[in-house]
Amino acid sequence: MNQINKLSHNTKVRNTIYFEAGIGISGNSFLLLFHILRLIHGQRLRLTDLPFGLLALIHILMLIVMSLVATDIFMPWGKWGDSTCKLIMFLYRYFRSLSLCASSLLSILQAITLSPRTSCLAKFKCKSAYHMLGCLLFLSVLYVSVSSPLMSYVTATPNLTSSSLVYLTESCSLVVMSYTVWHTFYILLSVRDIILVGLLALSSGYMVTFLCRHKRQSQLLHGTSLSLKPSPEQRAARTILYLMSFFVVMYTLDSIISYLRINNNPIVYCMSILIGHSYATVSPFLILSAEKNIINILKSMYGRVVNMLLLKDG
Repeated sequence: MNQINKLSHNTKVRNTIYFEAGIGISGNSFLLLFHILRLIHGQRLRLTDLPFGLLALIHILMLIVMSLVATDIFMPWGKWGDSTCKLIMFLYRYFRSLSLCASSLLSILQAITLSPRTSCLAKFKCKSAYHMLGCLLFLSVLYVSVSSPLMSYVTATPNLTSSSLVYLTESCSLVVMSYTVWHTFYILLSVRDIILVGLLALSSGYMVTFLCRHKRQSQLLHGTSLSLKPSPEQRAARTILYLMSFFVVMYTLDSIISYLRINNNPIVYCMSILIGHSYATVSPFLILSAEKNIINILKSMYGRVVNMLLLKDG
């Protein structure tokens, strides 16, 4: 544990983690604001607006909790108690689980949206967007219930170092589990994640197949030299495919690093924090890059603010 404690003096690592958190919170806040402005502006809501806005809010909360954890690693202001440690670590895992659940549901929702009327998925089209929030809450509770027993192993770090504790933050540690308990948790958590990531991969694969088939049919009907303008659903599907591809890559790296984390290596620990939250940091910029009318909405809102100020001064 003494080796890990050297992190508190590493300003480069500290600044990198805070920079990632700052960029991520700013990007997700802007994405959430953009969808709120769309609603205020009176534009017709799309099926992806609720999932994107919800994902942005989840990532804001997740990065805020990550900042609290980083603060107790690099700039501890005071010793957290046992209950505070359990609460912070629970929220830390809960918002990460919400991110995975929301990403999987987003991919499934878009696959349902793209499915033709003859598909077996067509019957879910009318209610998929409205039931997403309920499904997300149900899945997140089910998801966290598997890992919640781990919280009983989180404890406030005693004043004396001990080899039976695994470092989490300056205030919090994880009690070393027996071989049987650790592997039981590892198998349960792996199966849980494989199911959600598997659903994400299947729905993403369905979208790739659909888009490729649609492009091939368009080329046959209109000639290879002509290309049809993609529909909003197809543009949204491409954006979600970029998101999901990035998510799977980052999730795989995070899983590998988390497994290597058993050596209590400080470099591996910092890499785990950075990679584990990179999806939350990058995702809003991937989504915003596909928005064609973002400039028009901002100009319109800016014009309204200017007119209100002019009227007020007049």
